[in-house]
Order: sequence, then structure tokens, then C-alpha cells
Amino acid sequence: MLQSKLFTKTRKEAPSDEVSKNAQLLIRGGFIHKEMAGVYTYLPLGLRVLNKIENIIREEMNTIGGQEILLTTLQDPKHWEASGRWDDAVVDNWFKTELKNGNKLGIANTHEEPLAKLLTNHINSYKDLPIYPYQIQTKFRNELRAKSGIMRGREFLMKDMYSFSRSDKEHKEFYEKTAEAYKRVFERVGLGNNTYRTFASGGSFSKFSDEFQTLSDAGEDTIYVDEEKKIAVNKEVFTDEVLSEIGLEKDKLVEKKSIEVGNIFSLGTRFAEAEGLMYKGEDGKNNIPIMGSYGIGLGRVMGTVVETLSDDKGIVWPKSIAPFKLHLIGLTDTSELYNKLIEAGVEVLYDDRDTQAGQKFADSDLIGIPFRVVVSDRNKGTGKFEFTDRVTVETKEITEDELFKLCEVK
Repeated sequence: MLQSKLFTKTRKEAPSDEVSKNAQLLIRGGFIHKEMAGVYTYLPLGLRVLNKIENIIREEMNTIGGQEILLTTLQDPKHWEASGRWDDAVVDNWFKTELKNGNKLGIANTHEEPLAKLLTNHINSYKDLPIYPYQIQTKFRNELRAKSGIMRGREFLMKDMYSFSRSDKEHKEFYEKTAEAYKRVFERVGLGNNTYRTFASGGSFSKFSDEFQTLSDAGEDTIYVDEEKKIAVNKEVFTDEVLSEIGLEKDKLVEKKSIEVGNIFSLGTRFAEAEGLMYKGEDGKNNIPIMGSYGIGLGRVMGTVVETLSDDKGIVWPKSIAPFKLHLIGLTDTSELYNKLIEAGVEVLYDDRDTQAGQKFADSDLIGIPFRVVVSDRNKGTGKFEFTDRVTVETKEITEDELFKLCEVK
């Protein structure tokens, strides 16, 4: 990508009504545009990051047997009435609308009910189970207060997986397999060191659910962390009885603020039963599948990366989800090197703009691409380039061969 052709521009200041660091930096860096409170457009740089997060999640869900689908956003109320969740007194963040003929529709905030109903057409026998459908789809939630930038929105991209199992044992085995996959996701996106599997309330479905909480002063949650065991407990269930049950010692726990980046729930048979989903067991008798749900908010992950990995100059993207691997800063004509990098398959943003060097460096720091190479009249033709690692902030001179090796090009 030529930076001169990138239609988004960096900004010195974020909108005055934007208080969260993730939104301020992402807007200033040209990654997102704020449409209204809780609603953001992803611009070219931001969409590249979002797509990379999406692909990491997709790979890990496929690895554990997930099958990707795409469910509808518009919802028939009857499926939700069956479970009792159409009532605003039960679920208070619905967006609802009407057709021209007056029939009411819901705008989906989750998909337990419609998926359970869908599977009545596809599951008949114990041989059809287990099954693990998932989707990566836009959700809509009528939040009373949309805040925290892209970490809490009214419109957001979410990965939601649902498991349908024949027994409690089979469900628990997949539940743990998913928890391990979540750990891999957060490690791959750069949040692994500060993200903890956290015991939380299971609501009406089970005694506990599991949240994945990333330590951050910007977080809305309070958790108590056992740094040695790498697990935590949410303040909402922080009692001596719970600590004893899960084997944590109160004097080894540290109170921290955190951001919830994912969660997994055991749902029992409630939704399957409400939608009439059954299967015949080996004995010929009807049984109800046991369900689980597993969510990750992609924008929330992206915002959390910015909150936790930025510095005083701007964003510091992990290599795995950076919009580009290399930021090529041309203080003279650098098209020859740029073309070589493109031919070699390197993801490169080439700052070919006719602007001051100081502006180029400031914008590069703000955008946060992991590697930066500067080509100037001083070093052009010498066979060496000024190279900076955005993560370590180390600057050194490297050869062209060394550059291609660092960019993992053979």
C-alpha cells in the first residue's frame, strides 16, 4: 500500500467526546471512524487488523472441530418467546423493529434460540452429535451507555460458537478443549501474558462460567488473580466458599482491574428443550442435547490490544495482527526497494508522501507497525538501511538480506 493513496489520514487530536485510549489512538491513527456513540466504521488499516484477528479465531475454532455458519440478524420473535427471552424485562438490550405489515422482528444480540431451532432439521440421532457450529457475525445490543470505545459498542463483530453434546461428560470435555483454544487465541493476538481464565457467575445455567480477563486499568471488572496458577476469580463470586471449591488461597490473590475479552458458558438443556430439539439415543428413547456457548468480541480484543500495548507515542501492534509487517519510510525515492518487498510477498506500507520527515516518523509511531525501515539520501546506495523495531524501540543498521530475513521472506 502506498501511504499517499490511503484515503484515511492521521490526526493530531481525537474527538473531544472520546475518553477511552483505544478509541482515541485508533481514530487518530486512521483505523476507525466514529459514526455515533457505540458505533464505529472500520477504515482500511482497521479492517486489516480486524481481519487478522478474525482469521486467528477461525483457525483455532476449526482446529477443535468447529463448523462455520452465518445465521440471520433478523429474528422471528416466536423462537425467543419459546425460551422466555423476547420480553424486555428478561433481556433489556434488544433492538426491535417492524415489517411494513406490522409484524415485529428482533435484531439479534445472540443466537442460542434460532440455532437450536435450526438444528431440529438436522439432528435426529445420537450419531448426529456432537456438533459445534460457530459464526463471526455483527451483533446489535441496545446498551444504555456505550462507552470504552470499540470495547463496548451497540454494533460489534462477535465470534459465537455453540456446542451440542450427548452427555455431560462429552460437554465438559469440549468445554475444556475450547478453554485451551481461547488461551491460544489470546496468546496469538498478543494478550497471552496478561489474560487470565477467570471463574465467574454461571447465572441460571451452571454454578460457574469462565471469563477470559485481560489486566488493564481501563477495565470495567475487578478480579482476584493467582499469578502463579494463572487463574483468577471475578469479584461477583469472590467468597471463601468459592475460593475453597476452586482451590485458591485468599492471601495469594492480587486485586486487579481487567477487561473481559471472552467467555464460555454451560447452558444445560434449556434452549434445546424450548425449541423442541431432541435426538434418539442408542436405546431409541428421546434425549435433549446439552448446550454450551462460547463468545469472543473481535472489536473488544482489538481495543484491548491498543489499551494494553500502546505507549506514549502511539499503538504498538503485535506482529500477528498488525495491519502491515513493515513501514517503509521514504525520505528519498524508495520505489525500488518497495517493489522488491512487494514481489517477495512482504506486507508493506510505503510512506511515499511529500511531507516532512518528522511528520512521517510521528505518524509511523502512532500507526504502530512492528518494523520500520528508513531510506534517505544518506543511506541510499550503501546497501544498509536504518531499521527500528517498534516493540523494543531498538534502532540499528541492517542489510537488504537481513531485512528480508526479519520479514520472514526466504
